[in-house]
Amino acid sequence: MAKKIGHIEKFLKRADKAILDGVRRADEMIEDAVEIGNMTSKQATELSKKLQTRADKERKRIQKEGTKKIEKSIQSAKKGVESASKIKSNSESDLKVLEKLGKLRKSGVITEKEFQSKKKKILGRI
Repeated sequence: MAKKIGHIEKFLKRADKAILDGVRRADEMIEDAVEIGNMTSKQATELSKKLQTRADKERKRIQKEGTKKIEKSIQSAKKGVESASKIKSNSESDLKVLEKLGKLRKSGVITEKEFQSKKKKILGRI
């Protein structure tokens, strides 16, 4: 029976050693995993900062471009209003000229043919 006990003790010692080796390996693997996790976390943080910086630059570029387009549109609108005012002003003065020509025709200062010729030119501009 002593022989069996010695054999069991050796077996138990080897089993203990195997368990300790397994625990040691598991601890090493856990340490490696934690280290990799920390590295990955740092990389993710750095990448996030880079992406945020890029996004901020792009936002500013788009805002600047949008502001330029809005200013250009405002300038075009102002020019359109000015042109419309000039056209309205010119149309009003042309209508006044037509009225005067009509009075001149009625009073006999200009002929019907002269009146029609001037009227055609003025209406062509309106």
